[in-house]
Amino acid sequence: MAARLRAREGYVEPAAFGIGIANIADVDGSVLDTWFGAYSLNENFGSAAILADVLGHVDGSATYELDEDLLRELMHRFAPMVDDGQTHPNVGVLAALAGISHATPDHAQRNQVPLLPVQRKAVVTFIADLAEPPVGASDVYLRLHLLSGCKVQPHGANLDGIFGLLSNVVWTSLGPCDVASFDQVRSRLMASAQPCTVFGVDKFPRLVDYLIPAGVRIADADRVRLGAHLAEGTTVMHEGFVNFNAGTLGPAMVEGRISAGVVVGANSDIGGSASIMGVLSGGGKEVISIGEECLLGANAGIGISLGDRCVVEAGLYVTAGTVVQLPDGTRVKASQLSGSNDLLFRRNSVSGAVEVLPRSGAWAEGLNAALHAN
Repeated sequence: MAARLRAREGYVEPAAFGIGIANIADVDGSVLDTWFGAYSLNENFGSAAILADVLGHVDGSATYELDEDLLRELMHRFAPMVDDGQTHPNVGVLAALAGISHATPDHAQRNQVPLLPVQRKAVVTFIADLAEPPVGASDVYLRLHLLSGCKVQPHGANLDGIFGLLSNVVWTSLGPCDVASFDQVRSRLMASAQPCTVFGVDKFPRLVDYLIPAGVRIADADRVRLGAHLAEGTTVMHEGFVNFNAGTLGPAMVEGRISAGVVVGANSDIGGSASIMGVLSGGGKEVISIGEECLLGANAGIGISLGDRCVVEAGLYVTAGTVVQLPDGTRVKASQLSGSNDLLFRRNSVSGAVEVLPRSGAWAEGLNAALHAN
């Protein structure tokens, strides 16, 4: 059946698709967030074809709500996969959504988030081409899931216009709430002695509330946004921070800030309170990266890309315009060295000049392998 549906006239297979739950504000119908329990990139084309056929999807990027009838029809179509002894993430999520529907027959009660003016809706999102900008909030959330699920590396999905597509949300221990309604919600909760913790007011939620990347440690959940790419073996300590569309490509220690758009190579260490300029924080349009086996010292900062095996000494901030002195006494702007390998940046404690020297080998002992075997 799936093969026939994949070949139907006019149907174009999506680059990515996901099945999940969207939280929708009662006040204006805006999508506050979307959690995807299953998400696929260039895979599971048979499941995508069945979903598309039931939903009437042919081509392009779109999000569809799943009512009770659609869930029932989808479970009927996927019935042969339920008992075949194999794991099918998409079918598993659909079964869970259908189970909620069956256990809570009252439609209003089933969709209403307890204590919040928010409706929950089962959804399916298709993305035709990740190189094209997102078309809606659920589209954005699927791209963020693909990033944090390490199916797409930073800059592997077009995120143009996302700030205009995402709502500013009050993130609470009871779930997301729209900003306009929250004061009234808080009054009702206080009057009923119902505890509610506000984690923040922002367009991006915490990564760990949506998925847990494999083989990582995150000491403080508030410090990593959904859309961060954390490769296996990454440790983010309490003062570390990783923004969306940024992150690590291998084992790494993160005790400083990895700004939006920044990519850190394997076996590199971002020291305590260190800073890396991103496309949203002073780096302009230039994408800054740090290579493999690099050390950005405590309280240091960088505004240029580092190649492999580079060290920036503690407390030194090297921007693109910083004048650095080469071993032969020549002075150049640091931007001319961007991306170079095997360099040591330091400040001469006598003259105050920023110097760059060639270096070889790993810094000190490199990463502690046991510490990053997560």
